[in-house]
Amino acid sequence: MDICDLSPAYIRDIAPYQPGKPISELAREMGLEEAGIIKLASNESPLGVSPLAQRAIRNSLEGLSRYPDGNGFELKRALSRHLGVEPDTIVLGNGSNDVLELAARAFLTPQTSAVYSQHAFAVYPLAVQAVGATGIEVPAREFAHDLDAMRRAVRSDTRLVFIANPNNPTGTYASPAEVETFLAAMPSHVVVVLDEAYHEYLVNPVRAGSIGWLRRFPNLIVTRTFSKIYGLAGLRVGYAVASTGIADLMNRVRQPFNVNSMALAAAAAALDDLEFVERSFEVNQAGMTVVTLGLARLGLQHIPSYGNFVTFRAPNAGAVFQRLLALGVIVRPVASYGMPEHLRVTIGTEAENTRFLESLARALKDER
Repeated sequence: MDICDLSPAYIRDIAPYQPGKPISELAREMGLEEAGIIKLASNESPLGVSPLAQRAIRNSLEGLSRYPDGNGFELKRALSRHLGVEPDTIVLGNGSNDVLELAARAFLTPQTSAVYSQHAFAVYPLAVQAVGATGIEVPAREFAHDLDAMRRAVRSDTRLVFIANPNNPTGTYASPAEVETFLAAMPSHVVVVLDEAYHEYLVNPVRAGSIGWLRRFPNLIVTRTFSKIYGLAGLRVGYAVASTGIADLMNRVRQPFNVNSMALAAAAAALDDLEFVERSFEVNQAGMTVVTLGLARLGLQHIPSYGNFVTFRAPNAGAVFQRLLALGVIVRPVASYGMPEHLRVTIGTEAENTRFLESLARALKDER
């Protein structure tokens, strides 16, 4: 007998998450110089780390021989001021992926189910499968969450519903009114996880006041991250806001010291760097216009996006992806999301966006 056969079947059946290709890996594979490669595959900030966060990182170096504050007091206090919530409603995580998994561990068992949309973030089914629960994938409507269908998919054994808003990898967005209606229709035995990793890229007229909803919907969890607009993807820090009862449950299954000292310090400082966040927002808005107009000039359809990326249809997408790699441009194939004819590109700097469009034109010319 193979000892691995003793692992539960639902664990052995997991297909691990595939991250975007690192620059160093492409350089090794293609014999390219790392300096000449641009990575637009993982929705990272093109502006790097904010000056205030960089200073906090440097100041934290002397304390790295000590364990981090396992309760994250300073970061929770900063988030409490920033969001207008009590610290005991906040759960910190090693990236928002971590808090998504904490929600699954706190509420799911092999006897329960969770609902999520087709084309939604890959971590949802992985988190559900890792605890042996049943995943219910609801067909998308024009690449977006079909909230009415998701509501109808809820069963008596359903304990979690995941909503990504905006959604990755499609960039689609459900309006605040739609989400509020959905929340109001949820049975009391269902916890709704509202994943807002790209919340800060939304323009104010459509941005939901989801944190305020927590007072009305005690079965709501809102998750966010410092990996996107705050530029701290490499430090892995995210958070959830929920009722004190739900936050307590999530903290019970949270690993001790799950957020490192450097990440805690950098995230607290990043919240105060309003100038950096505003500049990141403006660069993304301008870049989105350049990229989507460029895709249109190339005759390619794209899904309107509310995030810092855009997903577009390409003829023979797999081959176009490989040609872009050969040109030193890394984008993201999304076949694993049920979209084999699409590629996703992160909005970069002005120079990166121009390089991507020029390289894409070359890759398409070879295809046609």
